[in-house]
Amino acid sequence: MKLRHVFGILFLAIQVGSIIYARFIPERFFCWAPYDIHAKYNIAVEIDGKSLSDAEVKARYHYNTTGWEQRAMENIFSYIEGYETTYGKNDHAKVTVTYEHNGKPQQTWTHP
Repeated sequence: MKLRHVFGILFLAIQVGSIIYARFIPERFFCWAPYDIHAKYNIAVEIDGKSLSDAEVKARYHYNTTGWEQRAMENIFSYIEGYETTYGKNDHAKVTVTYEHNGKPQQTWTHP
């Protein structure tokens, strides 16, 4: 078997493996299948009793404070947790994300 065929088969196997893996995790970063749950969200951050402005929250996470998420909400949660467990771990920020999936009742996610 030629080396280019081996690389081609390996590439396709990695693609299929990534898609299968993505179907079973909440973030679904590499899932090519349609994700039909859309959410409106709002991110609020409080540090030492002071609420951060929209501009401060956007600068903190590099993500809009309000908007329409066309992927899984776990993507936003992972951005926030990633920041808060590394760069922001000494800030002891209280983060609240309110969101609603496809017009259903509003839900709340908090960190910590």
